[in-house]
Amino acid sequence: MQTGSVTTPFGRRPMTLALVKRQVATNEIKAGKSVDKWKVFRDASEAREELGLQSNSLAVLDALLSFYPENELRQDAQLIVFPSNAQLILRAHGMAGATLRRHLAMLVDAGLIVRKDSANGKRYARKNGAGEIENAFGFDLSPILGRSEELALVAQKVVAARAAFRKAKENLTICRRDVRKLISAAMEEGADGDWAAIEAMYLDLVGRIPRTPSMADIANILDEMALLREEVLNQLDTQQNSQFYSTNDALIEQHKQNSKPESSIELEPRSEKEQGWTSSKPGRLAMREPLKAFPLGLVLKACPQIADYGPGGSVGAWRELMSAAVVVRSMLGISPSAYQDACEVMGAENAAVAVGCILERAHLINSAGGYLRDLTRRTERGEFSLGPVIMALLRSNGERALQAG
Repeated sequence: MQTGSVTTPFGRRPMTLALVKRQVATNEIKAGKSVDKWKVFRDASEAREELGLQSNSLAVLDALLSFYPENELRQDAQLIVFPSNAQLILRAHGMAGATLRRHLAMLVDAGLIVRKDSANGKRYARKNGAGEIENAFGFDLSPILGRSEELALVAQKVVAARAAFRKAKENLTICRRDVRKLISAAMEEGADGDWAAIEAMYLDLVGRIPRTPSMADIANILDEMALLREEVLNQLDTQQNSQFYSTNDALIEQHKQNSKPESSIELEPRSEKEQGWTSSKPGRLAMREPLKAFPLGLVLKACPQIADYGPGGSVGAWRELMSAAVVVRSMLGISPSAYQDACEVMGAENAAVAVGCILERAHLINSAGGYLRDLTRRTERGEFSLGPVIMALLRSNGERALQAG
């Protein structure tokens, strides 16, 4: 490959150590290496933003590659092209001269081409007696060949990130539609519940979606919207179960009234060990609710303080969160019996989340133990769910972050 030694730029263009490094790298390309120039161009196009390039930069790169006569860039070939600015402007669809020079400089800064300037700054080639190019001055395309694998990896990451972003936006759109229609149906059909407050939560979430959201924005809003959807469905499901049991009680009562005295059929008392029922204390009977598995990352966003009490000052798993909750329980003065009752009724994971929520609002709570016992009783009656509490803390933490910023 006829790249020559390190050369300095012509005229007022300064020499930098980065340029030296790039020129040295062109001399270290693996022997026999080759790559399709248009494949590399497509990879560079996908990686445009990562390389700090603009669309016009790609137009100039496309023009430069068009002056290389073969489709494959080869390590043992002459990879310097030497078109004049007039020729480049023509193939770059009439780009202005100043714009052309600016984007040539951007391609050099991005490490995709290297200038090899002649003594007078002109671009040309010298040929030997056999008509072969002996020496050329212009733009060396060797860096594209040398970085072909790197550009391919960056392009793959960009494509994957774009697909993930598109999928997250689709999921948010579906989740948003579900919540909106479920709330509307509940309000129109007169379902029990504070649907105005839930709708306000929904509108708040929608209002926080930026005009041009990032992946992090979409992920955060999607987590909260999914949690809100879960709460809406849970409230509707609880109401449906309540109506079912009320109807069932009426049917049982009707059966008792209509049954004949001589009938030998009797209603057997329900065993506390029967599937679907649990007893947290003697004389207490409660329907076992399925454990709501809140994402751990979402819980830690809502309750960041509890992570300081985990093993090593951090929480990375549910077991570590429950370990931290035991420490916080003691610190807040919550008795072991109160915490045990919460674990039996809510489940160990949800009890730990509840302690984390109490820690976040500890400055507003007079008795943490009494507060947890009240939450346990309300959970047992089906009157309390952690979802709205987590959402409120998420909003509160988000507002504090914006104020701090």
